[in-house]
Amino acid sequence: MTTPDRTPVKVGLLTAASLVVANMVGTGIFTSVGFQVEYLDSPFALLMLWAVGGVISLCGALTYGELGAALPRSGGEYHLISELYHPSLGFIAGWISATLGFAGPTALAAIAFGDYTTAVFPSLSSTHLAAGIVLLCSAIHATSITWGSWFQNAFTALKVLLILVFVGAAVRADPTHSITVAPSGDGPNELLSPGFAVSLVFVSYAYAGWNAAIYIVGEIRDPQRNLPLSLVLGTALVTVLYVLLNFVFLYTVPAQEMAGEVEVGFLAGSVIFGDAGGEVMSLFIALLLVSTVSALVYLGPRVTQAMGEDAPALRWLAVTNDRGIPVNSILFQLGLALLFIYTSTFDQVLVYAGFTLILSTMVTVAGVFVLRWRRPEIDRPYKTWGYPVTPLLFLAANAWILVYVFLDRPTESLIGLGIVAVGAALYFASQWGAPDEAPVSGPRP
Repeated sequence: MTTPDRTPVKVGLLTAASLVVANMVGTGIFTSVGFQVEYLDSPFALLMLWAVGGVISLCGALTYGELGAALPRSGGEYHLISELYHPSLGFIAGWISATLGFAGPTALAAIAFGDYTTAVFPSLSSTHLAAGIVLLCSAIHATSITWGSWFQNAFTALKVLLILVFVGAAVRADPTHSITVAPSGDGPNELLSPGFAVSLVFVSYAYAGWNAAIYIVGEIRDPQRNLPLSLVLGTALVTVLYVLLNFVFLYTVPAQEMAGEVEVGFLAGSVIFGDAGGEVMSLFIALLLVSTVSALVYLGPRVTQAMGEDAPALRWLAVTNDRGIPVNSILFQLGLALLFIYTSTFDQVLVYAGFTLILSTMVTVAGVFVLRWRRPEIDRPYKTWGYPVTPLLFLAANAWILVYVFLDRPTESLIGLGIVAVGAALYFASQWGAPDEAPVSGPRP
């Protein structure tokens, strides 16, 4: 366990922004397009889908910047909602983050890693490969924050480079079809369709990491400056990359061939580079998914660690080693991720995770109004740009998404709400324990 006088390792703006980019660019962008073309026919509507998703996420990032700078403690939605509303709601948000926010997406990114790898090496087990990469990243981040940061930054840089190479190489492709991105036909009408709203769930999931740095705010140097910067810069960069990537997918692969397919990057790579090039591209995508798994493994345990510091029954999750690393929380998330990998289908996890995470982020963003009303005197090193329009736009867009998703996918939506109910039950159970039990580590970050 850590000693109270030990100085924790801090990360800078580069690593914080790297975590945002790595957490965002992963499973969603390379796997969800095949599901979106089942709802939307127009290339214009599909590209607007990703642009709108970027704007919504940027509004959320701007708002989270104010909340995180004013209330700088690691733990993400768990900490913020506990401070803004009530510890019970914060615990539920933490439970959502621990299960669907990190363990679920960790499993999804790992499954995609396995699928892309076995597209080249079909004799290997996709499921075991998925489990193996989660085990590897967990071992690295449980060993050293410094080495984990280097590992994270290197694979994130590789990820961005590979995306730019992929986009640039598409110029030389010779696709068998043609597209136009200008609005025509039913394209503008599709922007207001239920299919557009449902597709935004997949897009929202792909953008889900825009709030990544908030989970480690206590470990960021100069968080009042670097937290808002990392959120906004990371989200803006990813929005540009996403629109470019989706144009490449639509330009190179006919929509009917992408429909329902997970390995969209493999299909596009085959058109751009030929069959052998497609296999190489699959391996590249598998490699860049490593940074996504790594980021999720790094961030998620900070939520359960914060929960363990506050809930007596979960105190074991707050235990840290002599390097200040929450090893028990890492092992807990590892177990949940492996459970998802071996028991759930990709599409199911994607929808009910997306639905539930939107609920949690909406409650958090609404908290900026609560904070300004209840605590007007608090120091605000950063204020939300465009307030109150930006948070209201985020809330309105996501409320619209939730209504349509619940109507279109009620089973998955109810599963998500069921997970929320489990979190509520666990909160009351977690209150059992000695309230005067000694803390397990030094001061809170």
